[in-house]
Amino acid sequence: MLLAILLPFLSFMVRGKIITGIICLILQITVIGWLPAAIWAVLSLNNARADKRTDRLIKAMRENER
Repeated sequence: MLLAILLPFLSFMVRGKIITGIICLILQITVIGWLPAAIWAVLSLNNARADKRTDRLIKAMRENER
């Protein structure tokens, strides 16, 4: 989470989203664009975590049906 706030573009690159990281870096280069880039990275990270949680719940529900 700290990485997403301090270096938003690096947060995307670490997760394998290279093109998104480059776009975020271009946005982050401007002083005004750094804040939206940081917000974007944090929201993206939270969405990725929520997707993983949802996948685990679906998997657990399917295992309980058997």
